[in-house]
Amino acid sequence: MKTDIEIARSVRMKPVTEVARQLGIAPDDLELYGKYKAKVPLSYIDREKRKNAKLILVSAISPTPAGEGKTTVSIGLSQALNRIGKRSCVVLREPSLGPVFGLKGGATGGGLSQVLPMEDINLHFTGDFAAIEKAHNLLAALIDNNIQSKTRSLGLDPRTISWKRVMDMNDRSLRHIVAGLGGTASGVPRETGFDITAASEVMAILCLATSIADLKRRLGNIFVGFTYDKKPVYARDLHAEGAMAALLKDAIKPNLVQTLEGTPALIHGGPFANIAQGTNTVVATEMSLSLTDYTVTEAGFGFDLGAEKFLDIKCRAAGLSPNAVVLVATVRALKYHGGQPLKELKTPDVEALERGIVNLQKHIENIGLFGLSPVVAINKFATDSDEELQFIRDYCTMRGVPCAVADVWGQGGAGTEELAGLVAETADHCCPQFKPLYPLDAPVTRKVETIAKNIYGAEAVDYTPKAKNALKRIADLGLDALAICMAKTQKSLSDNPALLGRPKNFVITVRDIEIAAGAGFLIPITGEIMRMPGLPEEPAAEHIDIDDEGNLSGLF
Repeated sequence: MKTDIEIARSVRMKPVTEVARQLGIAPDDLELYGKYKAKVPLSYIDREKRKNAKLILVSAISPTPAGEGKTTVSIGLSQALNRIGKRSCVVLREPSLGPVFGLKGGATGGGLSQVLPMEDINLHFTGDFAAIEKAHNLLAALIDNNIQSKTRSLGLDPRTISWKRVMDMNDRSLRHIVAGLGGTASGVPRETGFDITAASEVMAILCLATSIADLKRRLGNIFVGFTYDKKPVYARDLHAEGAMAALLKDAIKPNLVQTLEGTPALIHGGPFANIAQGTNTVVATEMSLSLTDYTVTEAGFGFDLGAEKFLDIKCRAAGLSPNAVVLVATVRALKYHGGQPLKELKTPDVEALERGIVNLQKHIENIGLFGLSPVVAINKFATDSDEELQFIRDYCTMRGVPCAVADVWGQGGAGTEELAGLVAETADHCCPQFKPLYPLDAPVTRKVETIAKNIYGAEAVDYTPKAKNALKRIADLGLDALAICMAKTQKSLSDNPALLGRPKNFVITVRDIEIAAGAGFLIPITGEIMRMPGLPEEPAAEHIDIDDEGNLSGLF
């Protein structure tokens, strides 16, 4: 059996100029990054045209080590829509180098449902992550420079500064550091740390900005800390937003590539869903809606994380409304949720499947809370038995939920045509606008409680003393009306990764709340979630290599 990278190399890619023509983009308007990658100017966004297009959101059940293949399904679905005569584009997030060199590996799909050029996308791509990192760290440098200044100091209290530095790598040793050592010429010593670039507020801002002007406004609204006399300081007080936006002048433009079948793909932005909002940029989504009839996009991890944020944060801010939601499930993942050991998942076990299907049930219920129509996609693996696949089909049929088996890895678009037909029919007949889960003007604690109880199934929410202090700070700053972006484990509906299936009678513990005023949301930190991940015992980096001819290996 061929590996993903062997499959990718066996395909003859179209020049990106040809992909652009499929979308009605003039090749001369592209900013080329070689033969197969390009940036598209924001002028191709037409907000009137986007109103007539269909937006399809792909989400999943709670992820497990067995994997659900949400990105692979998104790619296969977009390919299949084109095969059945629907003009479609897939819009995805850019991979972060942290997971690529850590545990998860690449994020370009797999088998016959991949985006290309896979190796470039998984590594530096068009440099968007580097630009975001530089813009973020420029603000950090300006903060420390202002503290050091004798003539232009704002009087920032170093103990209150919430802005860390970022890098696009998993490095747990940088979570907590002391900066400014080395004497008076090297700055003022203070405690700080690093987050991963995907968790940067600049990443979140880039993904929510609708224009350069909106980008600058949001960057200026970044909360930095307090002065010694308790006055809040924002990035605009440091005159940082102009230079930060200048660094992002190209990064804000969506990246155009293609799938294995030549379907257009826009890949742009890369926030994680467990520690950020987990969706691609607003401008990439709007561009696809402006240029095609069906836009397929995904939201990270399970519906409880990425999709909830996609709806309550991204859609609310950008005025978007999905026409259909695809919920990806796998036989092996549901068996894992039902207690079957990881090493035995290839063995048929309908009883474990029956126990674990409650996780699928909860996510179906959650989609209904937003007034949306779900379609279940069973991502097929070779080890799935016919009895197991039929069990899931029958389960969905009994609940009136359309369901299809999709062989996205083995057959690409050809194995996903049944799903594409169901999704197109659902999207075409979707009339009502989705309803957000909570009003923005509700108290912060009520918004958090609404998510925890309704989406996760928690009994209650508990706040540590540090989180209670953060609530008071948020109220004093007048930031109560911001949206909520929960930082929570993706492995469970609860904040405890060991609780699989559909946990009950649990309490969500909020241990801190970070402010992302520029992005327009607050970040309650729950459980043991970290905004700077660490590498696993055996990092994927140990198996990635390049030969003397420049050929890469081990990216998956």
